[in-house]
Amino acid sequence: MSDRTAELDIGVPQAGTAAAADYIRLLKPRVMSLVVFTGLVGLVLAPGTMHPVLATIAILCIAVAAGASGAINMWFDRDIDALMERTRDRPLPAGRMAPGEALGFGVVLAVGSVAVMGLGVNWTAAALLGLTVAFYVLVYTMWLKRRTPQNIVIGGAAGAFPPMIGWAAATGEITLASVVLFAMIFMWTPPHFWALSLYRAADYARAGVPMLPVVAGIAETKRQILIYSVLLVPTTLAPYFIGLSGLVYLVPAILLNVLFVLGALAVRRDATHRAPKRLFAYSILYLFLLFALLLADRAAG
Repeated sequence: MSDRTAELDIGVPQAGTAAAADYIRLLKPRVMSLVVFTGLVGLVLAPGTMHPVLATIAILCIAVAAGASGAINMWFDRDIDALMERTRDRPLPAGRMAPGEALGFGVVLAVGSVAVMGLGVNWTAAALLGLTVAFYVLVYTMWLKRRTPQNIVIGGAAGAFPPMIGWAAATGEITLASVVLFAMIFMWTPPHFWALSLYRAADYARAGVPMLPVVAGIAETKRQILIYSVLLVPTTLAPYFIGLSGLVYLVPAILLNVLFVLGALAVRRDATHRAPKRLFAYSILYLFLLFALLLADRAAG
């Protein structure tokens, strides 16, 4: 495990060298896009109506808070990011930005997004938003990620909160339906990230991050991917059985789940990186389509 107090092989940033693109990259926009979309779905599915201006404020707050979490994560992980091929060109390890810039940027955005959500929308949504940022930064990034192979399982809760936040923004409440939306993302996260870790295991080992394939081996990781993929099926069909959706959601969701489990089986049989890469790519599309189907189901009445 890397020593955070040691001098790292990171270029010394010069004042003003960070470009606008570097600040955007700090926000992890690809991750943010899925977070924002699931938050929007939670807001739309919630009962009642919400003024479009307030809805826009709520979604923007979710987006900004997600970006803030990403920025603080990059600040804290700059040492291990410098050691991994996938992350070494990020603004901090590449030496284009000083650590203090990233930390200040993230903290200001985090505090501002929670305050605006509370003052402009409601404090239930703001409390959930603040909990999400704190969980991702303090629990996942600073505690779990470097200490346990269960980092993704427990830490996945941070990425599962957005639909609950969207629901709370519209209703001021936490209900069974919003918890089910949370559970869908929570159960999806382990097989999604473990598929990535299978073909990035050398990166994680080099950085001293105890991802499951590094600690428990490839075979056990593939077994866990299959277990969570099977458990994902009833979780993602639950919206139909609690009355949150209808057949417009249920039938395609069954097909998407069959393909997911088949992908997990392919990962277990494949000795190369091809199947894990396919499952990782499909898992992103899978989650997007599930939540898009929930919207389509609601639109269909």
